[in-house]
Amino acid sequence: MSIKREETRLGKRISTTVAGERVEAFVPPALPPDPPIDMDKLHGLHDAANRAVGQLNGVASILPDTPLFLYMYVRKEALLSSQIEGTQSSLSDLLLYEDDEIPGVPIDDVQEVSNYVAAMTHGMDRLKEGFPLSLRLIRELHEILLSGSRGSTKQPGEFRRSQNWIGGTRPGNAQFVPPPPEHVLDCMSDLEKFIHAETPEIPILVKAGLVHVQFETIHPFLDGNGRVGRLLITLMLCVEGILEDPILYLSLFFKTHRRLYYDMLEDVREDGGWERWLAFFLEGIAETSIQASSTAREIIELFDKDRSRIEGLGRPAGSALRVHQLVQRKPIISVPAAATQLGISAPTVRKSIHHLVDLGILREASGKKRGQTFVYDSYLNILTQGTEPLPR
Repeated sequence: MSIKREETRLGKRISTTVAGERVEAFVPPALPPDPPIDMDKLHGLHDAANRAVGQLNGVASILPDTPLFLYMYVRKEALLSSQIEGTQSSLSDLLLYEDDEIPGVPIDDVQEVSNYVAAMTHGMDRLKEGFPLSLRLIRELHEILLSGSRGSTKQPGEFRRSQNWIGGTRPGNAQFVPPPPEHVLDCMSDLEKFIHAETPEIPILVKAGLVHVQFETIHPFLDGNGRVGRLLITLMLCVEGILEDPILYLSLFFKTHRRLYYDMLEDVREDGGWERWLAFFLEGIAETSIQASSTAREIIELFDKDRSRIEGLGRPAGSALRVHQLVQRKPIISVPAAATQLGISAPTVRKSIHHLVDLGILREASGKKRGQTFVYDSYLNILTQGTEPLPR
């Protein structure tokens, strides 16, 4: 009897009891897939994705302030990745939350987004120190991600010791039941070995796509698996030298195509359809890289244009340019906060802000006479493209 190509790629179903119900949990086979990935089907998409990533690295290298771009772009990614999990925050909420001098935003959702920023920053710092992309680091990321938020009761930093499920109101009608808890550590150890294995036949972009699906299938934590799984993509590409800085994130692509994304994950589990998933993933890499390059260019052009207009003010230009530099880092500001951060007097800051308002660069957003806040609308509009919350 002949065996279909996909059948040898399929995992095993294990009968287990969850909340009094018998269900079939899925345990995936270790990576790499067997039979191997058919790269002949993927060469064109892989080459296009590789070129797009290379162009993104090139654009990033000419940014006048790469850390600034990273600062804002990581926050956009944090927002998008958290929105996929159901948070309703906006980028403005996050920026206000991070500025202690402008209080008054919803705490629970924005805390989760802020934790994502902290987790990404921690991951990159650890990798730069030479720490490996390991199970220990993955648990560290998870602990930061869930600390102080609604997930703080879901064993932050620990692999789960109970059965979870995806979709449905109970295990019996779940869309997918990941491996039983006693299989989680073995599955994750196999994944760690694959991450560090020499696999010259598997390009790094393809390997990152394999790791992402395997992590999501294992679902090793009680909460936060999607966010950690998306972080892993960027961290892998950075540690392998494909990305020079963490400026490529697929959350907007996954959010835009979320139904297809979930269908593709299911296709791998049910039919061993790795090539179909990888085609989708590589398209996402290319599209996202092109979008990030375009965003970087838009920001460069905006800052240059606005700087030229400010220089035309004459004598007031000096302090106005300093305020302009500040709103590139903090697109929502108040006079007291700007005066503190710039180390110049509040009256001088107030005059400079009013000059920027007159030029149409800043807008007063509070509608109040006291405690006013000012927004760099054109900049925020570029950054917030695609960040509208998903409908509940």
